[in-house]
Amino acid sequence: MASPPPPLLLTLVWAAALLWCGGCDARFVVEKNSLRVTAPEALKGAYECAIGNFGVPQYGGTMVGVVAYPKANRKACKGFDDFDVSFKARPGALPTFLLVDRGGAAAILVADDRDEPLITMDTPEESGRVEYLENITIPSTLISKSFGDRLKKAIDNGEMVNVNLDWRESLPHPDERVEYEFWTNSNDECGPKCDSQIDFVKSFKGAAQILEKKGYTQFTPHYITWYCPEAYTLSKQCKSQCINHGRYCAPDPDQDFSKGYDGKDVVVQNLRQVCVYKVAKESKKPWLWWDYVTDFAVRCPMKEKKYTKECADGVVKSLGLDHKAIDKCIGDPDADEENPILKAEQDAQIGNGSRGDVTILPTLVINNRQYRGKLDKAAVLKALCAGFRETTEPAVCLSEDIQTNECLENNGGCWQDKAANITACKDTFRGKVCECPVVKGVKFVGDGYTHCEASGGGRCEINNGGCWKETMNGRTYSACTADSCKCPDGFKGDGIHECEDIDECKERTACQCKECNCKNTWGSYECGCSGGLLYMKEHDTCISKSTAAQVGWNFLWVVFFGLAATGIAGYAVYKYRIRRYMDSEIRAIMAQYMPLESQGEIPSNAHHIEM
Repeated sequence: MASPPPPLLLTLVWAAALLWCGGCDARFVVEKNSLRVTAPEALKGAYECAIGNFGVPQYGGTMVGVVAYPKANRKACKGFDDFDVSFKARPGALPTFLLVDRGGAAAILVADDRDEPLITMDTPEESGRVEYLENITIPSTLISKSFGDRLKKAIDNGEMVNVNLDWRESLPHPDERVEYEFWTNSNDECGPKCDSQIDFVKSFKGAAQILEKKGYTQFTPHYITWYCPEAYTLSKQCKSQCINHGRYCAPDPDQDFSKGYDGKDVVVQNLRQVCVYKVAKESKKPWLWWDYVTDFAVRCPMKEKKYTKECADGVVKSLGLDHKAIDKCIGDPDADEENPILKAEQDAQIGNGSRGDVTILPTLVINNRQYRGKLDKAAVLKALCAGFRETTEPAVCLSEDIQTNECLENNGGCWQDKAANITACKDTFRGKVCECPVVKGVKFVGDGYTHCEASGGGRCEINNGGCWKETMNGRTYSACTADSCKCPDGFKGDGIHECEDIDECKERTACQCKECNCKNTWGSYECGCSGGLLYMKEHDTCISKSTAAQVGWNFLWVVFFGLAATGIAGYAVYKYRIRRYMDSEIRAIMAQYMPLESQGEIPSNAHHIEM
């Protein structure tokens, strides 16, 4: 039997090992954003840069600034106050992007000191500077050595370098739902990184549950495990750090194998948290994972010796989850066989498509891209919101905490109807868009910038379809029709801004007979007749009232006699058709009992009937 490895060596094996995946090549994908130089002319163009694992990338947004390269402290190892230098932008000035050599600006550009592909800058291990790094709130990005050298040369020559950092496409946003994973750990004794994970879960729980309950997101928690090298599966160290005979392991929480909790305790609790999520999801309440993890961290800490199954069961019971289903999901940690849940977790660690292998804790994956930056509620929420398709972001993404409403100033330069309180400006996480709205089921069409017009059924119900409308003397006229703006009868104009009354009397379009007296009204006219005559509008003429009455009675008599004649004619036709029908029926009946001339001779043996 091989001698057991020393504890430090075993820890390094686990910490550095990429998971076993049947001989596949492990991949670490560097997440990138775009950097565009707009001046000077010699440097104009787009360049790739790698997003750092510290600072706060402006996911979904852009940032414009001027690059500064300090003459002293070029590695930024000390504070610039010691050199009487400030990079804080003055009012009205462009923000400053500080360029430093690898080793108050608006962003940090770190120039690599060697020719190599872009890599991801990570925070150093616990070294007393972690708290300082947690306070970094500006984005940081790594640029290649060759590009950095060109920037330095331009700045040293006195040229002003203008740069646009663009994170809008750093995360894909394929549809109206964001899918994200959080790779975490139940261990609370691993120092500042464990503390930051717990603090993040506590602070982000509310927003995460709102997004999940309303179907805006699909969240999945994951846990990293390592395997024990086959040569050491029977060693004391592997037995204390692994379950299922060395298949799933975690480092000792406090790096002391002689006291406290062991790595296998962490693996079991990680497995329990996966099963809590699985059971909660099956009960249509996957967001209960956030409650469980938060409560477990508070109620069952390692420091108080409560990191146990009994304490965990108490949390499960308080949330109304089925602890038997959770125990069944966990299975037997001592069995010499694969655990399907942990096996699936190991498989999930392998990179898929644009996502690389998960090898760092904690890791956040949004729409299959690894998040880079600070594990902070506002920063992560900003990244999640960048994963939504534009104009589909939930309200939580449009809060003042993470973005400004560009429609508040000058309506974003979009079309608006102040009278009807309708606007084409839509505030989104990435900025405003000018898009004609749908109001009360009525769709407006247009370019969204200079005009929008209501269309389709019901358009006249919204601001009268943008058409002319006026009321006078208790009478209202409108130019709105189902598909256009057209002045009504009695008016002329464009139908949108104006419809002018037509003076039928002046234009001699009505009431023009010799005896007629014409008076124009708004939208119509009145016509009378002199000499006691009666005006007939349909003929635009005047006739005497007696003549009108006689004409009326004569018309009635004509109608009466016409109806009578029609009735008599109809009755005659009816009688004629009835008689013909009866005759044909009688002939058919008689033909059955009496021979007709057309029939043959009567047979000799027929009986004679005497009358």
